[in-house]
Amino acid sequence: MNRQGRPTHTHVGKGPEDTFTGDRGLMAEAKLIFEQDSPGACGVDLPRRDGPASTRLGNVPVRSHVGLPDLAEPRAVRHYTRLSQKNMSIDGQMYPLGSCTMKHNPRLNEKLARLPGFADLHPLQPLSTVQGALELIDTLAHWLKTLTGMPAVAMSPGAGAHGELCGMMAIRAAIDDRGETRTRVLVPESAHGTNPATAAALGFTVDTIKATDDGRVDLAAFKDRLGPDVAAIMLTNPNTCGLFERDIIDIADALHEAGGYFYCDGANFNAIVGKVRPGDLGVDAMHINLHKTFSTPHGGGGPGSGPVVLSDALAPFAPVPFVVHGPDGFRLVEHHGQDGEAEKSFGRMKGFHGQMGMFVRALAYMLSHGADGLRQASEDAVLNANYVLAGLQDKLTASFPGPCMHEALFDDRFLKGTGVGTLDLAKALIDEGFHPMTMYFPLVVHGALLIEPTESESRETLDRFIATLRHLADRAHDEDGAEAFLSAPHHTPRRRLDETAAARQPILRWTPETTQQEAAE
Repeated sequence: MNRQGRPTHTHVGKGPEDTFTGDRGLMAEAKLIFEQDSPGACGVDLPRRDGPASTRLGNVPVRSHVGLPDLAEPRAVRHYTRLSQKNMSIDGQMYPLGSCTMKHNPRLNEKLARLPGFADLHPLQPLSTVQGALELIDTLAHWLKTLTGMPAVAMSPGAGAHGELCGMMAIRAAIDDRGETRTRVLVPESAHGTNPATAAALGFTVDTIKATDDGRVDLAAFKDRLGPDVAAIMLTNPNTCGLFERDIIDIADALHEAGGYFYCDGANFNAIVGKVRPGDLGVDAMHINLHKTFSTPHGGGGPGSGPVVLSDALAPFAPVPFVVHGPDGFRLVEHHGQDGEAEKSFGRMKGFHGQMGMFVRALAYMLSHGADGLRQASEDAVLNANYVLAGLQDKLTASFPGPCMHEALFDDRFLKGTGVGTLDLAKALIDEGFHPMTMYFPLVVHGALLIEPTESESRETLDRFIATLRHLADRAHDEDGAEAFLSAPHHTPRRRLDETAAARQPILRWTPETTQQEAAE
């Protein structure tokens, strides 16, 4: 209790009093930016003129045509500042999303990415003016190959799913080069959703492999599915249950004997960097999410990057362009057969080489940590996940026996009979100041709660997170407390949304005729 006799922590079911303004102290209530439109207001003074035809559509100025609101600069700045204060982010809270590796982005990386020599590069500059950038890309490629034990890497893919597409296109090109027709891709049932989607997009038939009772690929079921029409397996290791696939080498050997290729989803590479080299496990292709393993920002921090490492068998089919180092410096191989190179490449995946800012950040992360630091990051990520598992497994229900790797998986059996579901628990966790964990994934368990603390979180933060979940689990079994879960969150700018209606009837554009009531409906 504080000096006023009020509780110092608010819990599910207790909300702040309403205010006249709708604001709550530093939490300001803001209208949509279109509702703040003040015709004629502007952050700069521009001369009034009809303007050339290029600035008009018919008789309507372009600005009016696209419906941009008129705001003075202070109002615009305040609007976006308020929005930023409503966001949960890794800079403000623990972000325990399983299968996503939301780790801290060191500010050193950001500083280097903003250096003028990197930040203002243009992809059409002459090669002679970007030798430093090409050397950086080549150096990063070297360390990606070193860490994975693979002989080649394609740097151009722009994200993890783009990298999956790259790896599977290389596999398809290799099969075509052998003059074979293989139509099936084996995908474990705990795979990321992009895995079967990528295979299907390339025209393959997806054949699902079931899991064992301990959450790993059923080796016998896998071998039963092998045949001359199998092109590849798309397998994640560690898998999406947070477990290392013990039979990984046996799977690779059997697959290769049958003439197939091993695609490994590298989303969970953060758990094994410096400890295991995927190339030593028999992997033929693996994408690496630079934003998950080497700290470049997710999503809003800029474009992603998903380099793909390739085995000797697939290296000849890598996409162009790629960097090579010759006697006159670095250059790009841009086309099939250029200078006698890339004769078997499956082609180009995107207009230019890759995402420079992502490359700078990733290499800065590698060089600042060193080999021992990268290995420790993996060890600490696994340690933190097992600390969470040990701290919760007597209160929540662990889906599989421990130890785990980088993430701890729980299911909703501990909520049985309470009327509280996985989603309700996640919404209540928001009230407590934590971003929820990943929910309902992987699909191999019912009501999944997948928690990945990464190496970034301190023991003090983990203790607070564990204590909070234990508290919520107890309240779910309390009749009075359980009722409040169903309407959580209570302490956010907006209460619980009808997510089903929002998905089926989205309002994606606001017009002056749109009212708040219509938007709510």
